[in-house]
Amino acid sequence: MIIRGAEIAKKLTVDINDSIDELMGIIPCITIIRVGEKAADLAYQRGAVKKLSEFGIKCVIEAFPMEITQDEFIENFKRINDDESVHGILLMRPLPDHLDDSLVERIINPLKDVDGISPMNLAGIYLGNEKFFAPCTPQAVMEILESINYELRGKKVVIVGCGKVVGKPLSLLMMAKDATVVSCNEFTRDLVSECKDADVLISAAGVRNLIGKEHISSKTVVIDVGINLDENNKLCGDVNFNEVSEIVFAITPVPGGVGSITTHVLAKHLIKAVKNLMNN
Repeated sequence: MIIRGAEIAKKLTVDINDSIDELMGIIPCITIIRVGEKAADLAYQRGAVKKLSEFGIKCVIEAFPMEITQDEFIENFKRINDDESVHGILLMRPLPDHLDDSLVERIINPLKDVDGISPMNLAGIYLGNEKFFAPCTPQAVMEILESINYELRGKKVVIVGCGKVVGKPLSLLMMAKDATVVSCNEFTRDLVSECKDADVLISAAGVRNLIGKEHISSKTVVIDVGINLDENNKLCGDVNFNEVSEIVFAITPVPGGVGSITTHVLAKHLIKAVKNLMNN
């Protein structure tokens, strides 16, 4: 079974439009903060603005040069953070090496933190409290599993990649569903055996063709979060899709899988942020 993100996105679109109608005329506003001109950041920004605008969401782009200093960046971030017309903030990460993103994580208003980077929102994930914002990509993975009515309780979930954007928060979301979670990294001794025993295998390593037929079985649900380019400069994931798709129980493609849903999750979080700010 190939899990198409577009089908899940259709249902989410209906929910989002209904939620926007409940805002009594308030137009949600998100500010997207970007440093530099990285191709991946620009591509994500274009896709996000296009989709969010279709929902009637106002998108403001704050782009800064690569040479911006730490002090200048924090000063501008605080300005955006304190702007009452801004309901949500999306920071394009990772930041350049000379900028300390941990400072931003500490000062961002948790109510506007629609991509779940603040300590308060991460603590909420740890506690299993769904009132808080989870990072959008891990939440998109959960939306995919929910869409196929997959019961996670007692299942072995193997996550390849333990970064703070996807791997680590996704582990917490899975544990909140009573899954048995195994987090794998570059030092994992026997990746093949760990993966082959998985009920759900999620790859977020950013390594093309990392996962092949030797890593999976007929019971495996494979969710590919990797974003890479193949030899023809076309988008692909971490999983060798052609080799794996005929064997596994279910799989998400790249493109057309997780990425198709992430912006919808962002829109849901922004609407939630508007309501939280109204009630605060």
